[in-house]
Amino acid sequence: MTENVPRRLLPLLGVRGGRSRVTCRFRCGDACYHEAPNTSSNPYFGDIYTAVLSRRGMLQAGAVSIGISALAVSEADPALAGPGHAHGHHGGPHPHPHSRLDFTPVRPNTDDTVTVPRNYAHRVVVRWGDPVVPGAPEFDFANQSAEAQEKQFGYNCDYVSFFPIDSRRALLWVNHEYTNENLMFAGYTDGSTADLEQIKISMAAHGGSVVEIERVGTTGEWRLVTKGRRPYNRRITATTPMKLTGPAAGHPLLRTAADPSGTRVLGMLNNCGGGITPWGTVLTAEENFNQYFVGGEGAPEETKPALRRYGIATSGDTRRGNRRFDRVDERFDLSKHPNEANRFGYIVEIDPFHPHEQPRKRTMLGRFKHEAATIRLTKDRRVAVYMGDDERFDYIYKFVSDKKYRPGSRRHNDTLLDSGTLYVARFTGNSPADQIDGSGRLPDDGAFDGTGEWIPLCDAQRSYVDGFTVAEVLIHTRLAADAVGATKMDRPEDIEASPATGKVYCALTNNSARRPDQVDEANPRAANKYGHILEITEHRNDSGATTFTWTVVLVCGNPEDPDTYYAGYDKSKVAAISSPDNIAFDKSGNLWIATDGQPGTLGVNDALHVMPVKGRHRGELKTFATVPVGAECCGPFITPDDKTVFIAPQHPGEDGTVENPTSTWPDGDFPRPSVVAIWHTRGKKVGSA
Repeated sequence: MTENVPRRLLPLLGVRGGRSRVTCRFRCGDACYHEAPNTSSNPYFGDIYTAVLSRRGMLQAGAVSIGISALAVSEADPALAGPGHAHGHHGGPHPHPHSRLDFTPVRPNTDDTVTVPRNYAHRVVVRWGDPVVPGAPEFDFANQSAEAQEKQFGYNCDYVSFFPIDSRRALLWVNHEYTNENLMFAGYTDGSTADLEQIKISMAAHGGSVVEIERVGTTGEWRLVTKGRRPYNRRITATTPMKLTGPAAGHPLLRTAADPSGTRVLGMLNNCGGGITPWGTVLTAEENFNQYFVGGEGAPEETKPALRRYGIATSGDTRRGNRRFDRVDERFDLSKHPNEANRFGYIVEIDPFHPHEQPRKRTMLGRFKHEAATIRLTKDRRVAVYMGDDERFDYIYKFVSDKKYRPGSRRHNDTLLDSGTLYVARFTGNSPADQIDGSGRLPDDGAFDGTGEWIPLCDAQRSYVDGFTVAEVLIHTRLAADAVGATKMDRPEDIEASPATGKVYCALTNNSARRPDQVDEANPRAANKYGHILEITEHRNDSGATTFTWTVVLVCGNPEDPDTYYAGYDKSKVAAISSPDNIAFDKSGNLWIATDGQPGTLGVNDALHVMPVKGRHRGELKTFATVPVGAECCGPFITPDDKTVFIAPQHPGEDGTVENPTSTWPDGDFPRPSVVAIWHTRGKKVGSA
């Protein structure tokens, strides 16, 4: 075996899906410790399931100015174009030739630092508390205030995207997914006893940041710009005014006492993944918004089934252990404002080059626990957006616009995401059911693969789901997808398309709750605590198609175990991997995979791995970087010139407290989530030796 593969990695006990118990509490409200919200009877072996649900009474309750050349959208073959986590700048019909990744892999470890290969260097670009808006105060951990935090870099940093200004300067957009109050405030227990100013600080630390960065010389090193005007620098928080757009805007289910129009909302919550549009805006995805709401037990009875389907508690003491945002803003109390939760769980579009423009929540893209919003252009130049719903047994979605993308016409392109068709995926395997037994063993044909279809849910004028109006489909998308028999997946997270082939890849992080009688060929392993990655090939390589083929390209875990699969590559020559989360591509079409859960399943720090998905080295997975103790590896983003990889280690030292930290990264005192740049010291492209 190669030196970067441990001989035997012992799983840690007592952790669901590999995450720390603390992460489960602060990030997703202990979602994995409760019954999965999807209790529908959708089949697991690809049978066509038709259900007619009449929920009408329940559902109606509560009566860029960036140059297009910088994005390099292909005019010759638009199907290969389409910005995303990393490949958005690399579209075109002639991708760079594929070459083997020949860097020296990083060994698995439990070190409290970022570790990179030989001949590489790294630096922290921006960290929690760094000033963002000109005039922001310097960070003072012991004397933090909400007013200061609103101007400083927020807490946990997840999705990272990069917008060039010129050859030396660029903007970074960074999501601030959630807050670890145990690491932010001394003596913190929960929101019920927290000082009100601490709750306000937490609200200000959510959202996202736009920061200007500059290249160091001609290298792949980047640093934060700290002087001058920095006109684009901006903070988005849980209280930033935003617009609701699309067919559901103004619907009674979105109206509240504070917003009787149903078109205005304050803030965004738990933003995880995202994407970049061809017209130079960022799409940021609201994920585990459910955990911020209390009072579900006092909500109107007719609203409770929908609340439960989105993971919102409707019985018991819903305030205990919560962040208790309702203590400073009662809109988070559903017993008083039952529709407020319906205003979260969307894809939010933000223009980093227009800091005074309000963000827009695009209802046409559906409402669920969004993870990613990756755009490809169809062959007739419409916009397709791929999205995952990050919950056990939930679904993969796609939106296809009605109108065509027009290069350089921002006014026109601003309308593309408000009119089109929203689809959900159904996967059918091609192997006999008795060969998909939950063990992870390949069927006789040597692959987990099959066919699939995109089932329409609605367009802007018509619902395709019996018992649902268009607005009801878009507000209660999970219920609509249940009704049409979508395939229950193992936590669909990031989805990205290869710039070299146009194939679409989905990271399925894990699902330890899947029983042997619930497996199917697209989710072939029971108790799937390690996760897998799915490869989708749209019919005729057209993202506007409604049918596709698919294969499981990676079944994660320890390569010594028989239930793992690395696209058929020799498993004695690959690294162990668990819980694939965020993914990206370089220009050559290599798949970069950031993990979330390796400490609990493999006993080592989370990491950034990379794997070719075409050619004779398809499946040769190597570890490129590891992150500090307790941190999840987020990002990643590879710059258009392939000279820099940005990663965003979030929640370092998550199991500690202010008084007893388990990590002191990055500065040696207390843990601070940060964005890190990694580059080759000899100016080569990332992945080179």
